[in-house]
Amino acid sequence: MPEYLAPGVYVEETSFRSRSIEGVATSTTGIAGLAAWGPVRYGDADITGPASNAPRLITSFTEFQRVYGGLEELHIGTAAPGAARLPYMAHAARAFFENGGRRLYVSRVFVPRAGVGAAAFGVAQAAVPVSAASAFFTARWPGALGNMFVKVSLTRSKNIAFARVSDALIQARGVRAGAVVEVIAAPGPAPSGNAPATLSTLRVVAVDAEGTQTFIDETGAAPPLAATDIVQSVQLAVQVTVGTERVEEFREIATSPAQRRDIRRILEADDPEDEDCPVSFSIDTSGLAEPEAFHPALLAQALRGTEAADAPYGLRLAGGHDGALLSPDALGGEAADPDDPLVTATGLEALAEIDDIAICLAPDTGNMGDPVASRVAAQALVTHAERASYRIAIIDGPVGSSLNEIRDFRGQFDSTYAALYYPWIRIFDPNERFSQGTPPRQLLLPPSGFVAGIYARNDVERGVHKAPANEVIRGLTRFEININRPRQEVINPEGINALRFFDGRGFRVWGARTITSDSEWKYVNVRRLFIFIEHSIDLATQWAVFEPNNRRLWDNIRRMVEDFLLVQWRDGALLGAKPEDAFFVRCDRTTMTQNDLDNGRLICLVGMAPVKPAEFVIFRVGQWTADAQT
Repeated sequence: MPEYLAPGVYVEETSFRSRSIEGVATSTTGIAGLAAWGPVRYGDADITGPASNAPRLITSFTEFQRVYGGLEELHIGTAAPGAARLPYMAHAARAFFENGGRRLYVSRVFVPRAGVGAAAFGVAQAAVPVSAASAFFTARWPGALGNMFVKVSLTRSKNIAFARVSDALIQARGVRAGAVVEVIAAPGPAPSGNAPATLSTLRVVAVDAEGTQTFIDETGAAPPLAATDIVQSVQLAVQVTVGTERVEEFREIATSPAQRRDIRRILEADDPEDEDCPVSFSIDTSGLAEPEAFHPALLAQALRGTEAADAPYGLRLAGGHDGALLSPDALGGEAADPDDPLVTATGLEALAEIDDIAICLAPDTGNMGDPVASRVAAQALVTHAERASYRIAIIDGPVGSSLNEIRDFRGQFDSTYAALYYPWIRIFDPNERFSQGTPPRQLLLPPSGFVAGIYARNDVERGVHKAPANEVIRGLTRFEININRPRQEVINPEGINALRFFDGRGFRVWGARTITSDSEWKYVNVRRLFIFIEHSIDLATQWAVFEPNNRRLWDNIRRMVEDFLLVQWRDGALLGAKPEDAFFVRCDRTTMTQNDLDNGRLICLVGMAPVKPAEFVIFRVGQWTADAQT
């Protein structure tokens, strides 16, 4: 209660209503697996990668391609060049957005090859000869895409105007400390464009405390300018070609740390100007006798090279590879080290740190070279969902599974937090173009990416309480095998959700069950509805912790939950003709003993009657005589 110590009028604001509960997002998805590119923790003491390697939130497949690479095959193996493998995670992301998904957190997993350092982690690099210093262009992330091509060219300004301070002092306008300028004695000619630079003509601008400029040459001397000198500013343009289609350009690059656009800052590994910058630049001057005297003009000339005027200096980074085959342990990942902020979480553990995720999948688990490895990896995904509590896992069966094999695979799980879909899905290869008479080859993909998109689409259009079934699947040619009614009569009671084709109705998800033996939680929408409500209540009632545990608090919480559940009932998520039939909320002395109060426990009991799907629609039809009485 506020203090009133002096006479006067005090106006205070108060609230006469209970707090409200805002429903959490249910369509945000998390995915983990192999990718051609993108943020990943290096995890090797012999090589330090960027610290900003957390899973990235992606909102479109175009963004996914820029951050994590495209749909080109990966080359996975313990030795070069590695066996070709489909990028299942990239295809799953594409299917997710095509089927209605909107938000996707991506955790890239990279498995190094044997050895240590850059060679094991597939980090491409190229050295730049700069006097006695060591300079490198380095791919920011491991992967064969890191074998990129970097072109550096010079850009020159027009002649810089002079400001004559005195007969003996001439200053240049528009240049700051650290700028590299080119001083050409009259009458010239002055080089232009990308012409090679002569070191003796390059100088660096220094500015003293009074604002007076000096122009320092490579020897450390500062000869004065002549009124007839031609002065041009010299900067770099860096062009990076990644793969066959992506080209990134960085212009107006300086070579001095005193400049805002110094190349070491713009192409920094941890925090570059562009968050998705593919390459970093570093220089080590520790081997020099006087590292602080390193002349930025040396770097400008070395990066430009000595090639012809119309031929920018080019570097091909080498040493990048896609790593080894994914293992269940690598997929599960490692938790972050609480004592070392640079040791971040990896794999599924990285997704566990993101509270927004409601759906999780790992498309690579269906093809790991061995059915046992696929089962163990899928179990890691299920365990992740159960430990996170507020998410559901979509798991894929092993590729090429027959009806008996998928039943055997399903029999090894029992969880209310996971759902299994069968069979795999065929699509046209997006990397090939159609030509007359020869359509592209078809690829076989796991269904989890398609189904996750349908989950998200269903949540947005209908609500999480609607079963994500009898929904059209987009972007496929056909299924791996055909599931008919007799086959589904075998797998549906076991909790295997069928993907089926119906004449005139297209390709549809035709099942909505979890992989559990508990009949109370056998439907996906029931489990996800409770996840949604539990998570929403959890986040919205954090304010109550350490509040006085009395009737005022109990009534406030009870009204909060009742108001929230009333909205869900009106939206059709709960069963019952009136709210009293749909739910109840109790928070009083009937739910708490004196021992609970003495130990600081507040217990609120919530009961709900969820709407379950009409899985079997039955019409009973009989004969009716014309003279029958009703």
